[in-house]
Amino acid sequence: MEELKLYDAEYRLMEIVWELEPLSSTELYKACLPRLGWKKSTTYTMLRKLCERGILRNENSAVTSLVKREDVQRYESHAVVDKWFDHSLPRFLAAFLGEKKLTEEEAEELKRLIDESRKKGEEEQK
Repeated sequence: MEELKLYDAEYRLMEIVWELEPLSSTELYKACLPRLGWKKSTTYTMLRKLCERGILRNENSAVTSLVKREDVQRYESHAVVDKWFDHSLPRFLAAFLGEKKLTEEEAEELKRLIDESRKKGEEEQK
């Protein structure tokens, strides 16, 4: 999986871009000011860095994302499981759920996701 690590500040900027894209760099700054309290220079520095990393594009007065939110979330979730739970999804879920009681809807959704993943794995093995 390609490197999609975003630091907290970068992710907060990306949330704004994902919500409003395409937008101009000026519109991005105006959106960052009330939400993040960033000065213009901070916004433009973050924009430049994310463009250099291939996360954002700033062309023809339009800022757009080059990566999807779901891809970043997938990368980050794999990184957490790998780093803190020795690559074990069951260990992660056990720690995450802890004393939490699942609703019937949450349990059904988890079952559905597991069944879909299992089915996809079986199809890939064929």
